Amino acid sequence: MSVLGALGRWGARVVEWNQRIDLTAARSDDELVDLLLADAAAVAKFGRASLRGRCVDVGSGAGGPGLALALLANQLELTLVEPKAKRVAFLRSVVGELGRADLRVQRARSDEVASGSFDVAISRATFAPAEWLTEGGRLALSRVWVLLAQGDAPESPDFELELDQRYVWPLTGAPRRVLMYVRRGSTDAQPF
Repeated sequence: MSVLGALGRWGARVVEWNQRIDLTAARSDDELVDLLLADAAAVAKFGRASLRGRCVDVGSGAGGPGLALALLANQLELTLVEPKAKRVAFLRSVVGELGRADLRVQRARSDEVASGSFDVAISRATFAPAEWLTEGGRLALSRVWVLLAQGDAPESPDFELELDQRYVWPLTGAPRRVLMYVRRGSTDAQPF
């Protein structure tokens, strides 16, 4: 299945399931498309070289940004972590429908996932940015992605900011910012 076909199928399933269960708070079709795809597209565009190894998306909900990243950068070994059973059922259904046996869906809260289980961690709006940098740093050995709608870049004694890129959601015009942090002293800490 092509990337566009997979993205379209996933989007159709989100719309279908969202009528029955609370997958997303998007209030319009444009907002839904931006919510599912825009942040993942920015991460894939600005940090493609860093998207390798074992990656975790915490608080996956309807799948954004992790599922979109997996479809855009298919070399990821991705685990979608979501605590709500209905959302986990949705994610497992979509992953199965897309034929992506390489993607894992884990029903858990972030604090139930073992420390250092992944190389890269990403999450959107599950935690406050500084809290996510700390929790993402607990989960990931080398990189943590922080997605911001507004606010300052958090600081950490364990991570240094390697990428700070502003962008705008294309359909709704919402201002966004993507930050990539690299663990200090990591052998993976190299410019891309």
